[in-house]
Amino acid sequence: MRNDDIIQSIRYMLDLDDITIAHILKLRDYEPKRGEVAAIFEPEDEKDSDSSDELMAYFLDGLIYYRRGKSKDHPPRPIKTPVTNNMVLKKMRVAFKLREKDMHDILERAGFSLSKHEMSALFRREGHKNYRQCGDQVLRYFLKGLTLRIRN
Repeated sequence: MRNDDIIQSIRYMLDLDDITIAHILKLRDYEPKRGEVAAIFEPEDEKDSDSSDELMAYFLDGLIYYRRGKSKDHPPRPIKTPVTNNMVLKKMRVAFKLREKDMHDILERAGFSLSKHEMSALFRREGHKNYRQCGDQVLRYFLKGLTLRIRN
């Protein structure tokens, strides 16, 4: 899924403005350049390209700090790129304090179901024999279900 689409979904879900998104990026020590946040929300036909994986990684880590607060006991982990759909799911799970049952409920609310084994395969370490890549469809349904859960 495109990075801009993910950020736009989260923006709608949490009703965030550009200033708050810039604040989320700054929580993870990323200084957005002038116009960088506004460029995420430009119409598709006016865009040159998608947001960078680096910006997306900082945004997801900042979202965790925004939702849960910074921990003095745990130093920030290094930023990993490229950002995959599996990484987005993992970081969203942490940011919103979701358990396995919550994940299933969110997907079912959006009209999509996964077995426990399929779900756990999405959260395995890449290279594990049971690892499974998260497709765009699963991530879209997850974001849709989480939006329904939060905004209702």
